[in-house]
Amino acid sequence: MFQRKRIPLLLVVLIAGIALLSCQQTKTADAGDAPAKTVEKIVWKSSGHGPATDPSQLYHDMCCKAITEASGGRLEVKPFVGGSIVPAYKELDAVHEGVLQMAYTCPMYNLDKWSAAGLISSRPGALPGEALRTWFDFAGGADLMNKMMESYNVMTFPGALSPLPEEVFFHSKVKIESVDDLKGLKARCMGDGGEILKRMGAATVIIPGGDLYEAMQRGTIDAMEYSTLASNWEMHFNEVAKYVILSPSRAPSDPQVFFVNKDAFNELPADLQRIVRAEVAYWTQAQHEYLVNESIKAVEKFKEAGNEVYKLPTEVADALVAEAAAFYEEKSQNEPPIFKEIYTSMKDFGEAYASIK
Repeated sequence: MFQRKRIPLLLVVLIAGIALLSCQQTKTADAGDAPAKTVEKIVWKSSGHGPATDPSQLYHDMCCKAITEASGGRLEVKPFVGGSIVPAYKELDAVHEGVLQMAYTCPMYNLDKWSAAGLISSRPGALPGEALRTWFDFAGGADLMNKMMESYNVMTFPGALSPLPEEVFFHSKVKIESVDDLKGLKARCMGDGGEILKRMGAATVIIPGGDLYEAMQRGTIDAMEYSTLASNWEMHFNEVAKYVILSPSRAPSDPQVFFVNKDAFNELPADLQRIVRAEVAYWTQAQHEYLVNESIKAVEKFKEAGNEVYKLPTEVADALVAEAAAFYEEKSQNEPPIFKEIYTSMKDFGEAYASIK
C-alpha cells in the first residue's frame, strides 16, 4: 500500500523537473536569439597647436582624457601635440577634412580663410578675458564665429573659448620706451597685432611658437610676443630676452578655441554631445584660472632670473590702441559683411561692459 502511493509521487516530481528544465532551455534559446546590443566605440583624434610643454597643450590633453573617461570609453579622444598630425597652424583645415575631429587652437591662425578670425583673437583693443568669454557664451559670439565658418565643415559652441589672461606685450632684447623704438624692430607678432605694429614701423614676422626660443637665440628676431607670463616662463624665454614688457594694449586676452568637425559632432548621440560640451567648458575655464594664478607667480620668477620686468609706457600703448581703431574701421568698410558684424558686436558689448565697471 505504501509503495503504490510513493511511485506516483516520484513520477510527479520527475515530470515537474523535466518541465522546468525545458522552460529554462526555451528562455535561454530565446535570449540567444536576441543578443544584447553592443555599443560601438567612437574614436576621435584631437590636436593642440603648441609644443608639449605649453599649458594650452597640457589642458587640451587633460580635456581629451576627461571626455574619454566621462563617456565610459564610448568616445575615446586621442590627443596629439601641435604639428604632429598636420603642420603647425593648419589644425582647422585638418578638422574640416576629417583628418582630425577636434582641435584646440587660436582663431587668428586662420586669417588666410577669414579676415574676421583676427577679431576673436589676441588683438589690440579687444575685450579683456572675462568680457570676451561672456560675449562668446551669452552675447552671440559663438554664433557669429559659426556664421563666419559656415562654408567649412567646422563648428564651435558656447564654453569652447578659453580667454586666457592678457599676453606679455613683448619679450625683447631692446628696451621700448617710445613709439620710435618700434620702428625697424624685428619682432614675431601674429595676427592683426602684427599688421598694426607693421603700420607703426615694426618689421614683424610669423614664426611658430616652438621655434621662438631658437629664433631669439640666433638673432633672427629681437622681440616676440607669444602668450601669458606663466606660459612664457615654461618656455624659458627668460634665457633669450632681457626685457619683459607688460601691457594689455596689444592683447588684452589670448583666446584659444575648441573646434570640432560638424559631421563627427552631429553623429554623436545626444548624451555624448553633452559630455563633449561640458568637459570642454570646464577645461577651458580651468586653464584660464590656472594661468591667471601662475602668471602672478611668474612675475617674480622672471625678476629673480635677472629679467627687467616693466610696464609699457602709456604713450606707446595709447598710440597702438589708436592705430588699431583706425585699422579696424578701415577693414570694416572693405572686408566681407561678417567682419563688420563681429567687430560691431564686440565693440558694442565692450562699451556696455565698461559702463558697469
